[in-house]
Amino acid sequence: MKVSEILAGSKKAFPSLEIVPPLRGLTKDELLESIEPFMEFSPRYINVTSHRDEFEFRQEADGSFTRHLIRNRISETTVCAAIMSRYDVEVVPHLICGGSTAEEIESKLDNLAFLGINNIVALRGDCISGEKRFSPTPGGYRYASELVEGIRSYQGSSTYRRSRGLEADDRFFCIGVGAYPEKHFEAPNIETDIANLKRKVDAGADYIITQMFFDNKVYYDFVEKCRAAGISVPIIPGLKPLSTFKQLSVIPEAFSLDIPVELTREMTKAKDSKEALYRIGTEWCTMQCKDLIAHGVPAVHFYTMGKSRNITEILRECF
Repeated sequence: MKVSEILAGSKKAFPSLEIVPPLRGLTKDELLESIEPFMEFSPRYINVTSHRDEFEFRQEADGSFTRHLIRNRISETTVCAAIMSRYDVEVVPHLICGGSTAEEIESKLDNLAFLGINNIVALRGDCISGEKRFSPTPGGYRYASELVEGIRSYQGSSTYRRSRGLEADDRFFCIGVGAYPEKHFEAPNIETDIANLKRKVDAGADYIITQMFFDNKVYYDFVEKCRAAGISVPIIPGLKPLSTFKQLSVIPEAFSLDIPVELTREMTKAKDSKEALYRIGTEWCTMQCKDLIAHGVPAVHFYTMGKSRNITEILRECF
């Protein structure tokens, strides 16, 4: 089932989850065991992030340099297939512009269609190490809006479309895109960022998932501005509970966002107690989640980052 259909058919908010593909060396069973705690809550779908392959140059004995692929994680498509082999849950792989040509993207779409996956989150992706600004792959997409257009134009084989009951004008993939309630760090202002978001929606995106935030007013204000700009698709809030003192500096730097003074103050007071920090972060995120549900959000998206204990506590309390 497409995420757009799940959203349209749900009478109340539900949780969705995002996981990161494991590092190479982890087995399929170990991966599935790591997400087993979440299945108690019957998530409607699980997002699987995508990570761009990188390269390094190594000096050979003759003094020359050779280029070598660095692939540290299992692919998102492989992870999706593993999840589908055990659980009756929709999977939503992320697809990024960086590292692939348009033709290679189409090949990835063929693989997803082969597996029966018809949900995708389309993202530009981050810069690779050493880049100050994103550089598209020659022959690839520069912006997420272009990627959305490419996915939307995908038709698949006529045999597959018939097997899925798709008419000629039916959309093959349901497409989600990302948004930044506190604006993307490259955007000069929130208005410009929302205009860029509208381009993604106009290109064919079906729904939006926000970056994490720690003040719900930021989300509510963002949604209001999006609606005023003519964006009408569902906007799903993304949450992540803090759990360590280090995250007070790491997360704002990595994701270009603010952490409220009250939360910062409470975690600073408890900085010498791991359990107290964990509890403060979990309770804050629980409070956020309950408030969002009370305000009628369609779903709440959780960035699990490979952790299950705090997320399952929040799910148990809120859903």
